[in-house]
Amino acid sequence: MDKEKVAGLIDENYYKIEELLDQKMQIWSNYVVFSGLWWLGVMLSVVPWILWILLRNKQSTDRILYAGFLIAILSLMLDVLGDQYGFWHYRFNVIPLIPTYFPWDVTLMPVGIMFLLQIKPAGNPYLKALVFALLTSYAAEPFIHWLGIYQPTKWRYTYSVPIQFGLYLLAHYFSRRQKFQELI
Repeated sequence: MDKEKVAGLIDENYYKIEELLDQKMQIWSNYVVFSGLWWLGVMLSVVPWILWILLRNKQSTDRILYAGFLIAILSLMLDVLGDQYGFWHYRFNVIPLIPTYFPWDVTLMPVGIMFLLQIKPAGNPYLKALVFALLTSYAAEPFIHWLGIYQPTKWRYTYSVPIQFGLYLLAHYFSRRQKFQELI
């Protein structure tokens, strides 16, 4: 297939996506924004950060934020992949054109992990990872599904357990790094 034909197919696909995004914006602005589930999402985006700011271990703020931001980035990436592959989708998004559930990826996942990193920091990280994985996979995911925000299509809660387990362990690992030098 020649380059011009491929470019034409890509452009055609782009215009279809643009049309669907316009439709999604209309639905969001007419029905979602300022609804009860939208306000819940706004609160879930803001309140955990406020609680973390008030309750954090101030001596470890930078270290814990480092791990939390890593989790937010990874969570966003994994959520976009899951959405794009059709494993799940979200309704009642706080931000309409982001295909992920912003409160989950940018607040609940990282802040939840940051709190766990602070609680009994010398505790067994595998046990903490297991508790985190089980709570997020079998309590949080079913709850947001029950609310109608999260719609798994080709995904089971059990599939999330090893991912959540690994994310916590990765955050634990990065929160323990010591090899930082001053910028010169």
